[in-house]
Amino acid sequence: MAEQTVIEAQGLTVQRGNRVLLDRISFSLRPGQVVALLGPNGAGKSTLLKTLAGLLPFSGELQLDGHQASQLGRAERARLVAYVPQHSALDVALPVRDVVAHGRFAHRDLWGRPGRSDEAAIDHAMDLTDTRRLAERSFNRLSYGERRLVLLARALATEAHVLLLDEPTAALDVTHALGLLHLLRDLANRGALIVVALHQLNEAAQASDQALLLAGGRLVAAGPATEVISADPVRRVYGVEMVSAAQFGFRLPVQKDSAP
Repeated sequence: MAEQTVIEAQGLTVQRGNRVLLDRISFSLRPGQVVALLGPNGAGKSTLLKTLAGLLPFSGELQLDGHQASQLGRAERARLVAYVPQHSALDVALPVRDVVAHGRFAHRDLWGRPGRSDEAAIDHAMDLTDTRRLAERSFNRLSYGERRLVLLARALATEAHVLLLDEPTAALDVTHALGLLHLLRDLANRGALIVVALHQLNEAAQASDQALLLAGGRLVAAGPATEVISADPVRRVYGVEMVSAAQFGFRLPVQKDSAP
């Protein structure tokens, strides 16, 4: 599986009217990786994620798991790719568990009936995101950060092998942000492909294997995160100098075995 290409883009272009949002981008991504999507505001990060998720029309070539993206049906794509937007218009009075359950729509039978595997996937997704405690709460009464975790749980409930995340650590406290990045790493270690837009370069450097650096809708650099998040690309795109050892960071505590 490590040699398989899951996402292949050649000359990917997105245009809205006369404005080019993505300009002939080409890259390939493999499973088992966390790929950081980087760039300043307006670089095209959200546009690229929405395009991969099937929400925007495009020209050029885009393949998902060996299939032409334009030929995938809604349910077929949903079993392959899950997307968590930066901002969601969802504002319903449904219990949180029902919102997460929506992630299973592509797996249900013709009558839409959930089965045991659906319930197990929902439970697992909520456990991974620490949202089972919110199960009976109304989604529209949650904080912004809690809603982000619930939407992530909905995406995980799909059991898709490609997870697209737009600024997932925004509005999360430091504990949940670190826990989320740890979860993404664990999912990648299990064979998933994680594509995550991040603003904080230190987060990206710590959490990702590969990186795509965008500016003005164009792909400026792509490759190992340690090479992309380095002095020259950062200077060219952000106009700032990297300062060695200037980071103020946190980490989750190491769990120690209890004494016998």
